[in-house]
Amino acid sequence: MYKVFRSILFLFDPEKVHYFTAASLKFILRIPGVKPIWRMCFVIEDERLERNVFGLTFKNPIGLAAGFDKNASMYNDLAECGFGFIEIGTVTPVGQPGNDKPRLFRLKKDSAIINRMGFNNNGVEAAVSNLKKRKTNLIIGGNIGKNKVTANENANDDYVKAFEGLHDYVDYFVVNVSSPNTPNLRALQEKEPLMALLTELKLRNDSKTIQRPIVLKIAPDLTNEQLDDIVDIVLETGIDGVIATNTTINRKGLQTDDKTLASIGAGGLSGKPLTNQSTEVIRYLHQKSQGKFPIIGVGGIHSPEDAIEKLEAGASLIQLYTGFIYEGPGLAKRINKSLIQQFNK
Repeated sequence: MYKVFRSILFLFDPEKVHYFTAASLKFILRIPGVKPIWRMCFVIEDERLERNVFGLTFKNPIGLAAGFDKNASMYNDLAECGFGFIEIGTVTPVGQPGNDKPRLFRLKKDSAIINRMGFNNNGVEAAVSNLKKRKTNLIIGGNIGKNKVTANENANDDYVKAFEGLHDYVDYFVVNVSSPNTPNLRALQEKEPLMALLTELKLRNDSKTIQRPIVLKIAPDLTNEQLDDIVDIVLETGIDGVIATNTTINRKGLQTDDKTLASIGAGGLSGKPLTNQSTEVIRYLHQKSQGKFPIIGVGGIHSPEDAIEKLEAGASLIQLYTGFIYEGPGLAKRINKSLIQQFNK
């Protein structure tokens, strides 16, 4: 059924479809009597699925990655789609429009997406206003970044502002220095600036009455030497873990033709082509760190088998994004059912 619905949606502009489906979900769930039926279709609850990670209890290990609910305007409705946690953002201190449109592209032959959104969001104040309307008891993460106009030497100020603004309203933080769509952002993944940024956020966090877990989101395109630095940085700063991985700038092995790719241009690639690359990063980090910190695995999860592979590689939790778009709202439930079947073996 979803594939028929998807074939219609995929006839239209991806960004417009995103907002249409968000509005449709909100409308449908407000029809009297629909929510229990919807939950029966898409939500599975079982104590065996619970995970305690970062000192937080997740109802199940399947989350929705940042980028889908940038302004924390959809999470109450998305909570009815079987997730164990939802990550909002990326949120910057001040609202910004992001990059010029078009900036979101489907690669149907590859079950993939290229985006160069550029942290389009309404800013911290708008996100907080929406988070004050929280109705769900799911874990909510806050993904934070810097504004495009902020120079890298002043980036720490932006991350601190976003951290301070969201601190009372989210359950954990994600430091996003790995998007390829903000100029020079990935330079912040180098050891010296990253140490300084994470140390400052950790000090701020430690001074709070309530400490929020802080995790670092990294790119899939790092070398092994850079991944070694990431392990050292996480252990030295004492932050709580890593999200592996963000989108890739790699275009190797795609079925989409070169002419189409050239017409699309720059952007981060997500979806099935990222499956193995992100899994190998997870495996490397887990082995190199000897499992000393949790990893949230994300990238190319389109099936229960993809999810289980990432968990077996060393991920404690996983997140969906492009797989959720291509496979539909039943994907989280299918993964959770597969995990329960494993428990029964």
